[in-house]
Amino acid sequence: MAQDRLGSRLGFILISAGCAIGVGNVWKFPWMAGQYGGGIFVIFYIIFLILLGLPVMAIEFSLGRASQKTPVQMYQELEPKGSKWHIHSYFSLAGNYILMMFYSVVTGWILRYMVLHVTGDFQGLDTDQVSAVFDQTLANPWNMIWPTLIVVIFGFTVCSMKLQNGLERVTKHMMLALLVLIVLVAVKSMTLPGAKKGLSFYLKPDFSKFSVDVLIGAMNQAFFTLSVGMGSVAIFGSYIDKDRTLLGESVNIILLDTFVAIMAGLIIFPATFTFGVSAEAGPSLIFITLPNIFNHMSGGRIWGSLFFLFMTFAAFSTILAVYENLVASSMALFGWSRKKSALINALVMLVLVLPCILGFNRWSHIQPLGPDKNIMDLEDFLVSNIILPLGSFIYVLFVTLPGGWGFTNFLDEANSGKGLRFPAKAKPYMTFVLPVVILALFVIGLKNFF
Repeated sequence: MAQDRLGSRLGFILISAGCAIGVGNVWKFPWMAGQYGGGIFVIFYIIFLILLGLPVMAIEFSLGRASQKTPVQMYQELEPKGSKWHIHSYFSLAGNYILMMFYSVVTGWILRYMVLHVTGDFQGLDTDQVSAVFDQTLANPWNMIWPTLIVVIFGFTVCSMKLQNGLERVTKHMMLALLVLIVLVAVKSMTLPGAKKGLSFYLKPDFSKFSVDVLIGAMNQAFFTLSVGMGSVAIFGSYIDKDRTLLGESVNIILLDTFVAIMAGLIIFPATFTFGVSAEAGPSLIFITLPNIFNHMSGGRIWGSLFFLFMTFAAFSTILAVYENLVASSMALFGWSRKKSALINALVMLVLVLPCILGFNRWSHIQPLGPDKNIMDLEDFLVSNIILPLGSFIYVLFVTLPGGWGFTNFLDEANSGKGLRFPAKAKPYMTFVLPVVILALFVIGLKNFF
């Protein structure tokens, strides 16, 4: 089966950035920054993006482009004969399914909240009533099933089309709209009276708040936001030619990803400090805190609608990218057509999202990680704390160990074309420092989690 191709470099950058940009930027990044001390977390997040995320992203793209295969086949194309590196490809594919099991649901929350803001359902509600809306969303499975159904159907419908006519075209328009919306809402937020205090908390590092938890949180967030470590971006490497170097393209994608994450914070923290809301509200920051803020803001219905429209685009950009990985991998494994693969995966996903949905209500007694930890917490833990960092670790070993693909092959592929070249002098860092740092932080993170 001939490999699909993207029609333009812009399409590749926006789709790959879309895979990185999503709920991790606009939901998870702000509340983690709030809980881990603001500026100090942001500093280490950016450091880990550069030192850990950037080289791993370049590796993933190089594996996809060199093999011209999907993530479930690329090891077989590149690994030495008789080796077992390809076993990881099945774990990485499983990671994509687990990610979408809760990511699709959270995207449904965002879609529901956009509708509620557009219809004015939040207007006139006090703080307790706004909190009750989120509680009701979680308590009633149907409040999550219908928006999740829309997410799954829309996502796989786009992926059922030819690559250039479906995923590339839709993502281009959606990403450009996303960038316009986030700037618009951020400018509004930074004109609020408490913006100065909020920006100081967010952008000025307080080193007294430094801790190992800050380091672990920043590393996990760097891997989560880029979706590196489980082949989610490798698939798009297989869709491009060799005109541009992969380090240069990775830098462009990470800059876009970081821009959206930083801008999300510029929206949220000026607003929280203006209206006296705790910046450490955690996961509820988006779904409870912000609707309350919009209720107190002049033109809040409009700004709330625009914010959740932006969030919807951000979440769907990742949904489409990872669904594409699932569709393409199934086509490769079973020889299905694109439409058949999209249909079957849609039906499978509609079943796989149910544990996450029911874990907030009918199955709330199931707490696999202990008290107050539901099924979604388990799914997030598996992806963020295990599959992404361990997958990144394995990718690094694959291009540096003698029994893997080899650093020379990686350099040749990564440096094909015009643009920023991956330095050969980075080999000692890639071989001895990067895998040790990833593994150490992975182990410490597991220890601290439990």
